[in-house]
Amino acid sequence: MSTPANPLEDFRLALAATMRAMGHATDFEVAFTADKPALLGAQARVPQPARALTDEQAAEVRGWCDSFALRRRHHDDKLHARGQPTTALAREVYNAVEQARVEAIGSRAMAGVADNLRQMTEARCKIDPISRARARDEVPLATALGLLVRQRLTGEAPPASAEAAVDLVRQWVDEKAGLHLDQLVERIDDQQAFARLSRSIIADLGLAEDQVEEPETQEDQQQDEADQTGDQDQDDSDQQSSAPESGEEQSEDEQQQAVDSRAEQTSEMDSDQMSDAEMGEDGEEGRTPARPNTPQSELVPNFDYAAYTAEFDEVVEAEALCDHDELTRLRAYLDQQLLHLQGVVTKLANRLQRRLMAQQNRAWDFDQEEGMLDSARLSRIVADPSYAATYKVERDTNFRDTVVTLLIDNSGSMRGRPISIAAICADILARTLERCAVKVEILGFTTRAWKGGQAREKWLAEGRPAKPGRLNDLRHIIYKTADAPWRRARKNLGLMMREGLLKENIDGEALLWAHNRLIGRPEDRRILMVISDGAPVDDSTLSVNSGNYLEKHLRQVIHWIENRSPVELIAIGIGHDVTRYYAKAVTIMDAEQLGGAMTEQLASLFEEHRGGAGGRRAGGRRRA
Repeated sequence: MSTPANPLEDFRLALAATMRAMGHATDFEVAFTADKPALLGAQARVPQPARALTDEQAAEVRGWCDSFALRRRHHDDKLHARGQPTTALAREVYNAVEQARVEAIGSRAMAGVADNLRQMTEARCKIDPISRARARDEVPLATALGLLVRQRLTGEAPPASAEAAVDLVRQWVDEKAGLHLDQLVERIDDQQAFARLSRSIIADLGLAEDQVEEPETQEDQQQDEADQTGDQDQDDSDQQSSAPESGEEQSEDEQQQAVDSRAEQTSEMDSDQMSDAEMGEDGEEGRTPARPNTPQSELVPNFDYAAYTAEFDEVVEAEALCDHDELTRLRAYLDQQLLHLQGVVTKLANRLQRRLMAQQNRAWDFDQEEGMLDSARLSRIVADPSYAATYKVERDTNFRDTVVTLLIDNSGSMRGRPISIAAICADILARTLERCAVKVEILGFTTRAWKGGQAREKWLAEGRPAKPGRLNDLRHIIYKTADAPWRRARKNLGLMMREGLLKENIDGEALLWAHNRLIGRPEDRRILMVISDGAPVDDSTLSVNSGNYLEKHLRQVIHWIENRSPVELIAIGIGHDVTRYYAKAVTIMDAEQLGGAMTEQLASLFEEHRGGAGGRRAGGRRRA
């Protein structure tokens, strides 16, 4: 057997073999990347080591592979998702504690794995904001809780770079949740019981919207018992499962009522201010009918949300963030990465184009007494000059002048394949809709810095006022304006491939920004499509405000747009259930499905309008 030309190839093959053995999975593969390490399906993406591989680098990479393998073997995604909290910070803590559990199982069983995970954790903490925290409110709580749980389960002290920050919150965490933390060791091998304790810890720390209720836990146990006894006797299982199933339906109804209740509370301020005349007898219940030409002064939202300062925010065109040569190189890289996907998305786009063109085709009414002379009826005039029905009238199509805005999440979690596919799908859809005389605007949103920027520095210099609100510098990017032709903006989408561009995501303000740009457009119909892979997250903001501060604002903005604005709002979530935020949304579990989801959602909107369904909020919710 010949020796591989790449000296790292043997190392990569050994990592993959070890992962398959440790994870009890035959399909594991390993790929080196300069991006954030991640487990995507059966492929583990780990940091790219130097060709002169040092012992520390090798241990760090092995640590990532061991972590992914342990998660594959000891973690159940469905069980984990069942108890996941709704608020962003609580969800981060919940995920960090579960990751500490699966890594602790491996560390306790294998000394070599413990060494690898120790090296990986040290490297991870050095680049984490926890290494720069100097006060308690600067400590990223999810990272700190993960390290505290790791210490409880394995006895491993936090890395030196994070030890001081962990000590800042250790006493507070012990006072609030010490009892439940001590119980974690006994539940380390039971994911369900461990998750229950994790939610209790989250509730102890005041991070959850609702306290963990014991009836929900009992209901889960009843459902599990029904599942276990289902194979004993078919007739008996039918009778035994009826009660748990009805309980499950009741639980879903209660959850939906809770969601509706929160939505009603969010909109209570707006509802109280609406008069009977504003409600309108012919409009939808609970919604103000909005005219397409409603002045923007009548559409000013009133949210319990603020930014500490907006002086460092920026709205920037893509060309301004890098030079022309780099844009050309990034675009070429994007095309190269997605050659196989481009053909699939192009077919879907062509199908959308045919459907839109069919709606735009004009028709004629014949045998009219006035209008344009129908040349096919000239023989009738010759035979009978008094015959009047020899004219035709062109029937106008009901396809309204339309503009579509694609708002793409440019957060760090989109790095890699999701952002690449989002860029190419936006590119092809823009070209397709342009052929159909539908204008398209492509926007992106992120922040200028990780974990706060100049806004946070100003806040620190001014004595850290309490409840400062949003505490990061926004960066809103214009990749293509609605009036710009596709050929001029094509290169701009390559900017999404630029290393270091993707940071935090503050969705609520980005949604308002894109909405306000649409409101100023002259088109009769305005559609806003949001593409995101998660809830809004900004550690700088969430560390000094309530854990659901950004998520609450996002819900308020969505509710306001869907009920008070003429803009039609739809959303696509990549691996994240956005149907709990948006009335019209679809969730896809794989980024490969994005092209189909985008084309189908747009096609359904146009067809709903054509069929007289009003086009708005008629599609409901679905999951791909």
